Amino acid sequence: MSATPNAKARLVGVTAAALMLLVDQTHKLWMLNVYDMPNRQPVRLAPFFDLVMAWNKGVSYSLLEADSDLGRYGLLALTLGATALLAWWMWRAPHVLTGLGLGLIIGGAVGNGIDRAAYGAVADFFHFHVGTFSWYVFNLADVGIVAGVALLLYESVFVAEKKPDA
Repeated sequence: MSATPNAKARLVGVTAAALMLLVDQTHKLWMLNVYDMPNRQPVRLAPFFDLVMAWNKGVSYSLLEADSDLGRYGLLALTLGATALLAWWMWRAPHVLTGLGLGLIIGGAVGNGIDRAAYGAVADFFHFHVGTFSWYVFNLADVGIVAGVALLLYESVFVAEKKPDA
């Protein structure tokens, strides 16, 4: 297979980004404004899984916590820059799997960026825990980002292009 950009990979990537963004933002708006999660929490769905309301002012695992407007706008600028680089990569993607993975990451990043711009923090709802072990609280955008990274890793390890023998 050629390493030239693939129109189908672009289409899959753009579609995945748009769908991920739509699903993420629809879910967040529903949880905040219809289900009223801030006033209903915690909601136990299983002995190991709850719905909660958490506002994340940082990035993954609350790293780089931004308590000021300057920090918030800095994280927004970082998100925009990373998203632009990922979009450039997606536009040049030679494989559909690459486009899909990048599209999921972009859709998730934009979804969390919208939260940061609108609320000053990212709305997170899903909490897994077992005994005293507690996993971080996350949202559907985070699921898209992790799934996209997993697809890119899978592709790089198992679907690597065959290089001609020298």
